[in-house]
Amino acid sequence: MKLSSAAPGSVLDRFVAVIPAGGVGTRLWPLSRAAAPKFLHDLTGSGSTLIRATYDRLAPLANGRFLVVTGLAHEAAVCRQIPELDPSDVVLESEPKDSGAAIGLAAAILHRRSPDIIMGSFAADQVISPDDVFQAAVREAVYTAASGERGKIVTIGIEPTHPSTGFGYIRGGEALDVEGAPSARAVAEFVEKPNREVAEKYLASGEYLWNAGMFVAPVKLMLEHLAANQPVLYEGLTEIAAAWDTPDRDEVTARVWPTLPKIAIDYAVAEPAAAAGDVAVVPGAFRWDDVGDFAAIGRLNSAREEDAVTVLGEGARVFTEDASGIVVSDTKRVIALIGIEDVVIVDTPDALLVTTKEHAQKVKNAVAGLKASGDTDVL
Repeated sequence: MKLSSAAPGSVLDRFVAVIPAGGVGTRLWPLSRAAAPKFLHDLTGSGSTLIRATYDRLAPLANGRFLVVTGLAHEAAVCRQIPELDPSDVVLESEPKDSGAAIGLAAAILHRRSPDIIMGSFAADQVISPDDVFQAAVREAVYTAASGERGKIVTIGIEPTHPSTGFGYIRGGEALDVEGAPSARAVAEFVEKPNREVAEKYLASGEYLWNAGMFVAPVKLMLEHLAANQPVLYEGLTEIAAAWDTPDRDEVTARVWPTLPKIAIDYAVAEPAAAAGDVAVVPGAFRWDDVGDFAAIGRLNSAREEDAVTVLGEGARVFTEDASGIVVSDTKRVIALIGIEDVVIVDTPDALLVTTKEHAQKVKNAVAGLKASGDTDVL
């Protein structure tokens, strides 16, 4: 990573993009698996995997300043996708520990390298467009993060398009007077996923945004709240970070990482920091999707008008008549759909999924069942 030598006060030159690339995406099985999670797939037909698209979207802002946090098993694939990465800027987890440890370790490593860094954490498996609207929101977030004496932890909230019950929400507070960030507001509270009736009230009020898990913050402030709220996690992460750029990295990481508690960054930092008045929100007017299931893939890819079937897969061989839905094929097998609506078919060499868009969220149950029965070779 090349940290800028620009003059102090050049806020954007302190920005480092962090890409947590974890999670299996069990609702996208059998396409997404432990060895090839969803961020390593092209789920939009764009020609880019989700992690490559994330990197390209952030590249104009970060100017080569990146840190990618991923599993040990995904190191080679991630480096193939992003060959620009320096080996020292790939943080490997020997086992998953949730976002608190992943993002916390990134903050601790960056703080050791330069305590003035402003980090931005953006998941590797989200679909966002257009890039320029996203980048404008990130710039506002960086300016807001650098404001005042201590700065702010800034989340980018997504302007909701429907009363979703699948996302947490952020309630905005008073407007903040931040130069370069006219839409920044204080965060009044984070709220958990609501039921339908409550979600409709949130949408109607105009005060709530979806929580997409995007954070921009001074690393010093992130670690301050982590130390106050999760001291065991903080101590372990700072011990690893102290050894990170030394020959002791592997020994210390192997010893400490398995002992760390599992907790989401929202609970470890964001929510208690919001209660302390240290969190702001910048609304994002860009299109955003966390690609949570195969119904989402249908939304993101235009079906052929004549049969309303979305087809993904290089060389997929699909015949349709009076049918609608989604077909994802990783084989050369011919798939014929006749007289069936809203079907989801995912065909891979060793597993076949057949469901409907309505039941797409239940795919994770198949993964749990296969795991319980010992059929882990297809997971």
